[in-house]
Amino acid sequence: MKITNICCIGAGYVGGPTMAVIAEKCPHIKVTVVDLNESRIAAWNAEDVNNIPIYEPGLNEIVANTRNKNLFFSTEVDKAIDEAELIFISVNTPTKTYGTGKGMAADLKHIELCARQIAKVAKNDKIIVEKSTLPVRTAEALKSILDNTGNGVQFQILSNPEFLAEGTAVQDLLNPDRVLIGGETSPEGQKAIDSLVDVYANWVPKERILKTNVWSSELSKLTANAFLAQRVSSINAMSELCEKTEANINEVAKAIGMDSRIGSKFLKASVGFGGSCFQKDILNLVYISKAFGLNEVADYWEQVIIMNDHQKRRFSRNIVQTLYNTVSGKKIAFLGWAFKKDTNDTRESAAIYVADDLINEQASIAMYDPKVKHDQVLSDLNYLETRSASENEKRISTFDNPYAACENAHAVAILTEWDEFKTYDWKRIYDSMLKPAFVFDGRNLLDGEKMKAIGFVYQSIGS
Repeated sequence: MKITNICCIGAGYVGGPTMAVIAEKCPHIKVTVVDLNESRIAAWNAEDVNNIPIYEPGLNEIVANTRNKNLFFSTEVDKAIDEAELIFISVNTPTKTYGTGKGMAADLKHIELCARQIAKVAKNDKIIVEKSTLPVRTAEALKSILDNTGNGVQFQILSNPEFLAEGTAVQDLLNPDRVLIGGETSPEGQKAIDSLVDVYANWVPKERILKTNVWSSELSKLTANAFLAQRVSSINAMSELCEKTEANINEVAKAIGMDSRIGSKFLKASVGFGGSCFQKDILNLVYISKAFGLNEVADYWEQVIIMNDHQKRRFSRNIVQTLYNTVSGKKIAFLGWAFKKDTNDTRESAAIYVADDLINEQASIAMYDPKVKHDQVLSDLNYLETRSASENEKRISTFDNPYAACENAHAVAILTEWDEFKTYDWKRIYDSMLKPAFVFDGRNLLDGEKMKAIGFVYQSIGS
């Protein structure tokens, strides 16, 4: 099937950037991104492309070049489904907060709703592509719903998981390590795979496009994120041992990273990983393993999450202990709230949990992040339901200027590795703070010796 019209259901962190790049690289294909959230679609259609809802370096330029040419953002879901030959499902699949699997399993209600909507609207054969991160064998459920519509339409289900790193999503899409496409081994399944291969082949070398069965593709996404998160938790576990033995985690990481069997990526000690994928996918893997009675497998992967939670709590506990065992009434400046640099995504950010711990100790938090606004910070804290919204409002303030955030602070905590933090006039910050002035570098971002020479009491992770 030659693809001339694509629909993507879901205008979030995956759907928006992915469809923008497809539109740019495939000007002969009409790409429509649909979402029921009217305000989100309005933001994607904002006249000023700097105000689109997702910040990724380079994304606004691509949207500006393609929007209303062959890239469209709309709330007309049924119309886009009807017109498309190929439909990406890119909706949220959060961890369940209710019922069986609460706290571990993926909540697939949005996926099922998409399938039922497609089944209701479709009048001709379509290829359905799982883009959301899903448990293995979700395609089976999708196919069951779609094949029982009774209207004679034929559907092929493909798994095409995203491997984007937020902050570098555009470059990851333009120059991917691999594109993974899983489908049925039947002739019809292989034709559907080839149709999607032809879309990506407009810019991705065919040797980087991998074809698998649908189950391998679904599980590969969970496995990739689990392995990456495991490396972060492993180096963070060693950082605590370094602090007790006077070894330096940066030196240890460099030494082991030069081993070609290990490599240097994801070996930077920090306050912990965040984001929408790592924790959610590992918990999903744990749940699947337990469902099959693989308790040892489940325990192994669950330890990655336990270690990550421990690292965040350890960081906040160290702040309290270093500040003479009390932060009550003290101002702690947070530099960074996003879970990593070059994104405005705050989901599962370490900053949320460190702030929550310190507010429990009656600290006042003064936050600066170049891309995260006050309403999002409050929303993140209120979601935890640790205390009233009014108490959070009283305890946290946000600033448009990092120097103002740090003024009269007892300590600065670096929670996101924004490059701009390295360029600040730290002498000016030191002079504006109460003495002794503390810096807790949760991202090992700054030169510790230079900070100490200024006069700071400086602590980083693992040294």
